[in-house]
Amino acid sequence: MSLEENKAIIRKMIEAVNLQNLASLDELIASDCVYHMNAQQIRGLEVLKRVMEEEFKGFPDLHVTIEDLMAEGDKVCVRLKETVTHTNEFRGLTPTGKKLTYTAVTIWRIVEGKVVEGWGVYGQMDFLKQLGVIEYKGFPDENVAKS
Repeated sequence: MSLEENKAIIRKMIEAVNLQNLASLDELIASDCVYHMNAQQIRGLEVLKRVMEEEFKGFPDLHVTIEDLMAEGDKVCVRLKETVTHTNEFRGLTPTGKKLTYTAVTIWRIVEGKVVEGWGVYGQMDFLKQLGVIEYKGFPDENVAKS
């Protein structure tokens, strides 16, 4: 597969997430895929779909925007902006009604036209701070700009 074809697969995958069309992921992601996220592993497409369904329930308006998309060899790296509103319970957290925006960086490995492995790092500290679950002040230096 060419770099452009690999990037197109990731664009389609993100579009499917934005449409909450998990059935279309069958043609984009291998059934035995592995996704490494924040020191956890999600093994298998069906498990990944269940995790995503849980996110859709907690954040029905989840929307992912591609900020950067790069490819090299069999991997595609994406910097994402995710926007959600916490309208339902999510992993034991009572709905807050808060609108959140956070960043994620993911790397996807593609073999024969399907995602077989991925690695994701999400701005969980910022996510939890926006939800009001934790409090942290960030860098104390006044010269550090807030994004």
